[in-house]
Amino acid sequence: MTPFQIGMLSFPVLLVLIGFRIPLAAAMFIVGLVGTYLVAGNMRMMDSQLKTFAYGTLTNYSLSIIPLFLLMSEFATRGGMSSALFKAAEAWLGHRRGGLAMAAIGASAGFGAVCGSSLATASSMGRVALPELDRAGYSGALSTGALAAGGTLGILIPPSVVLVVYAILAEENIEKLFTAALIPGILAMLGYMATVAIYTRMVPGSGNSLPRMPYGDRFRALIAVWPVVVIFTLVIGGIYTGAFSPTAAAAVGVAGTAIVAISKRALNWPAVKEALLSTARTSGMIFFIILAAGVFNSFLSSAQVPQTLAAVFLDASLSPWAILIGMLVLYVVLGTVMDSLAMIFLTVPIFVPIITQLDFGIPPAEVGIWFGILVLMSAEIGLITPPVGMNLFVINAMAKNISIRETYRGSLPFVASDIVRIAILVAFPSITMVLVRWFY
Repeated sequence: MTPFQIGMLSFPVLLVLIGFRIPLAAAMFIVGLVGTYLVAGNMRMMDSQLKTFAYGTLTNYSLSIIPLFLLMSEFATRGGMSSALFKAAEAWLGHRRGGLAMAAIGASAGFGAVCGSSLATASSMGRVALPELDRAGYSGALSTGALAAGGTLGILIPPSVVLVVYAILAEENIEKLFTAALIPGILAMLGYMATVAIYTRMVPGSGNSLPRMPYGDRFRALIAVWPVVVIFTLVIGGIYTGAFSPTAAAAVGVAGTAIVAISKRALNWPAVKEALLSTARTSGMIFFIILAAGVFNSFLSSAQVPQTLAAVFLDASLSPWAILIGMLVLYVVLGTVMDSLAMIFLTVPIFVPIITQLDFGIPPAEVGIWFGILVLMSAEIGLITPPVGMNLFVINAMAKNISIRETYRGSLPFVASDIVRIAILVAFPSITMVLVRWFY
């Protein structure tokens, strides 16, 4: 077999190993080591790389942003910010048809602005909103579908851990990616709210309206979310204006969420220890995946897989738009059986060199950032797509009286909303890039 054939064969082998429940990092590490041996005929190349690769990769200063954002998410969850956000959104939207589900989506967007994790957003908002939706008589499909979809805003609204990983893999600017994600994130929130409005009209009785609250109560509920506004302004505003680097902004966010949690007496020493341990476990998992992905991608590079595929795509008669759409469809398909981080680690090192050489009518320096947002949204669809949508399982586990089938059914309108939004952003790249061009 040629080195290229060995490289291409590694993908089905990797999927088989993942199918046998071998952790992604271990699977990539094994395939990368064996593949390097088959291509080089010996282990000298990998021995040489492993002497310096782990240290060189994991001491990258940019990686420190990941545990900081994860810790910020832990403190924000314990600080009760999700409850305040939901109450404020309920006060302003609850009187509309399906308004409580819209409030859950709006609160998820607000929580995502200080969280950066989809699963944390879904679980935190699920604990707060599910009992309220049940008491208001909302259908199980709409309740769980809206909360699962709202959870995806945790990785769409900056800051986003997944975007940080993409920036490292694609060697893109984190600040520009966070800036580019803001408008698509807001469009996602509005699109989900519109989906709720349409759904409740097409399925009568699925979502009731609550009595209209006086404006005094509405403003009092709004004032209660000031910590979220302050922290978001400090973190994201600091990044956009250049006052902070992303890593420094993450540290400011950790301090801010910790102060809020302490002020509410929700952060005693056992809670701090639990938050630190949870952050360490998740960070260790991500760092091991980054290391294993480096080994696997080094093997692919030595097998000339990215270079050969790039040449094949560039020499083909397909238009750049057809190649892009094919890649995004592949993300949606992979999302039904794979985790979003797994997809990004496997595909970005191969796809980015191809996509950045194609002409989409925008400056070449913007293509990688625009593609990153499209990848993020395509990966996000996988979180709410049966059968392996992680957000669906998180929310359904909290809703004891709702079947997983009903949750699957409730997620489909939101998947349709995602597809429409991606189509709009593919057709009009300037929507994604307008803030980047303005700030940079």
